[in-house]
Amino acid sequence: MLDVRRLQVLRAVVTSGSVTAAAANLGYTPSAVSQQIGVLEKEAGIALLERFGRGVRPTAAGRLLTEHAAVIGRQVAEAETALADLRAGRTGQISVRYFATAGADLVAPALARFRTEHPGVRVDLRIADGAPDEEADLTLAVRRRGGGPDSAADGLRWVHLLDDPYRAVLPRGHSLADRRTSVDLAELAAEAWVGSERPGPCLDAVLDACAAAGFTPDIAVECEEYGTAQGFVAAGLGVSLIPLTGLGTRHPNVVVRKVRGPEPVRSIHAAVRESSLALPAVRGLLTALQEV
Repeated sequence: MLDVRRLQVLRAVVTSGSVTAAAANLGYTPSAVSQQIGVLEKEAGIALLERFGRGVRPTAAGRLLTEHAAVIGRQVAEAETALADLRAGRTGQISVRYFATAGADLVAPALARFRTEHPGVRVDLRIADGAPDEEADLTLAVRRRGGGPDSAADGLRWVHLLDDPYRAVLPRGHSLADRRTSVDLAELAAEAWVGSERPGPCLDAVLDACAAAGFTPDIAVECEEYGTAQGFVAAGLGVSLIPLTGLGTRHPNVVVRKVRGPEPVRSIHAAVRESSLALPAVRGLLTALQEV
């Protein structure tokens, strides 16, 4: 394989017309330049320079490689500029995955703030199921509260963003709906429940809290979408627990109350690839999420 640096030495010799002049321009000794040209000729398997008067001129092979060296030189310079822009967070692309209820109140304002600082960075933003995506630079995910160290296996770093408490969602006219403050979780033990979560850390947070209150919820209706769960509650088919970030739009025929004894909480984290933390753009987005 031809050495890129030796190609640039050849280009310097051809453009200056002599080994001595090229050496002066490059800051090398003439013998070092001659040695580099000799090695390049061995790599090429053909003579690249021939004597011409007091200097040298390229052979056909020398002219060919000089032309390519000029192109390579420009491409290397462009690559260096692009890399500098990437290191500085001026350009590039980062991939982000988020789950639906984190979108409006967390991702949208954070992304708006990020774009004012990094307008040249493209964000590949896609919805996912809330589990870490090993192909993404940053994934918004749910963990159990206090769910393990910040540094995790698989090259991920977990960064806590916020704790998202659950609220009791009751049909309007329910006996507990007149409470102006909160309801004890144990008071919902005998109720039929509308399940709002699929199996995973969100459902675990609900089941763990119910277990601490001394019961297992009787899930009469399974539902994995918060808006639909509110509709079932409004129809009188049961009560439900829904996280605060999932209650941006509330059904007119439900009542929302705080829960105590204990209060179920899901913990929202950013799972960031360790290698991606070297990118200023990723760190900038993480900072924006933390500020929001």
